[in-house]
Amino acid sequence: MRVVALLAMALFAHVALAIEPLPFKDEAEQVRFQRLVAELRCTVCQNQNLADSNAPLAKDLRLRVFEKMQQGRTDAEIKQFLVERYGDFVLYRPPVKPQTWLLWFGPAVVVLVGAGLVFASVRRRARALPVDAKGIEDSP
Repeated sequence: MRVVALLAMALFAHVALAIEPLPFKDEAEQVRFQRLVAELRCTVCQNQNLADSNAPLAKDLRLRVFEKMQQGRTDAEIKQFLVERYGDFVLYRPPVKPQTWLLWFGPAVVVLVGAGLVFASVRRRARALPVDAKGIEDSP
C-alpha cells in the first residue's frame, strides 16, 4: 500500500508544482489574480487559460500578471500590457473590431450557410419527386 501511495505522489508531483504559490496580500487579491489569469489565454497551448496551463510561458505570464498587480495596475492595464505583446489572441473575449470579425461572426455565418444549403437541398429533392410520390392520387 505504501508503494502505491509513493508511486502516485511521484506521478502527480508535477501537477502540484505547476502553479507556484504567490505571496498575496489578502484573499481579495488572490481571487482577483485567479479571475484575471482565467480570462487570459496561454499563447502556446491549445485553448488553455493561464491558470490551467503548465507551459513555461504561462508560468512567466502568471508571474508578470502578479508583478503588475503588485505595482498597482488595474485589470484593464494588465490586459492591455499583454495585448501589446501578444495580440488579441491572449484574451478569451477579444474586442469586436475588423481584425476579429471572423472570430466573432464566423461561426454564425457557417451555421447560416449550412442551413441554407440544407434548405436548398431539401427543396430540390422535393421538386424532383414524381407526382405519384408526392401523395397525389390519380383521379379516374
